[in-house]
Amino acid sequence: IPRAVVRDLHTGTDAARLMSLLMLVFSVSPILAPLAGSLVIAAVGWRGVFWAVTLAAIAGVALIALYLKETRTAAERVESSMGSALRAYGVLLRDGHYLGLVFIAGFAMAGFFVYLAGSSFVLINHYGLTPMQYSLAFGMNAASFIAVSQFNGALGERFGLENVVRPASLGCALVRAAMVAYFAAGGDQLFVLLALWFIASAFMGVVVPTTSVLALERHGAIAGPASALLGTLQMAPGAVTMTVVGYFADGTPLPMVTGMAAGVVIAWLLTCVTVGWRRPPGRVGGLWG
Repeated sequence: IPRAVVRDLHTGTDAARLMSLLMLVFSVSPILAPLAGSLVIAAVGWRGVFWAVTLAAIAGVALIALYLKETRTAAERVESSMGSALRAYGVLLRDGHYLGLVFIAGFAMAGFFVYLAGSSFVLINHYGLTPMQYSLAFGMNAASFIAVSQFNGALGERFGLENVVRPASLGCALVRAAMVAYFAAGGDQLFVLLALWFIASAFMGVVVPTTSVLALERHGAIAGPASALLGTLQMAPGAVTMTVVGYFADGTPLPMVTGMAAGVVIAWLLTCVTVGWRRPPGRVGGLWG
């Protein structure tokens, strides 16, 4: 729904700027949640976590009731029913451009889900980090994603949103390929893993919000279903990739980083197909010179 609200009010680079702010809010949880959870457990035990989540949910409902106004005018509203939703999904599932953009972000995020599933075993069991150190390491990568995503509006205005996605997806693929090459060659330094993942997260901070804006750009009339389907489909590659990598996981970094790299390489290939490899003719001064 927040993505649909952004689409109701803004398009283009303004939408990219606001979508990046949404990503900031969404991404704060990986930084704060482990630290906050540790404090709650230390103070009142593990059951306190569920009470804290309940209070947060109540606060969210109150904020919606008091401050979230309808963003679509009465004249622009469409029928809201299961039938209308299914018809909208039919339109979206026949739109190859929309699906391509959705899965660019989906496969880029698949690497994050692989890291989410395997990093605690690798960083704590293999490298010996404490849970608190692990939380800090995890938060550093989330901070990289958040910080770089805030430049998306300015980058999109300067170069065009599609011209921003191309080099960002390629950069992310190259960095994760370097991770695989390093660990496949016998490297085992924690610093290398964290540093390369930090850089890859920065590239993801460009790819994920920007492709979401581009995917919703052409579907303002059905922004709600478009946003819902986008969110659902983006989870699917992560679920599949985590399952596959799980069969090969042995507590060392190599299976994890291989799964992380595979997802973003697919995302880069989808970028080449969906938005093209070269910048549009006639655009001067873009990222491609």
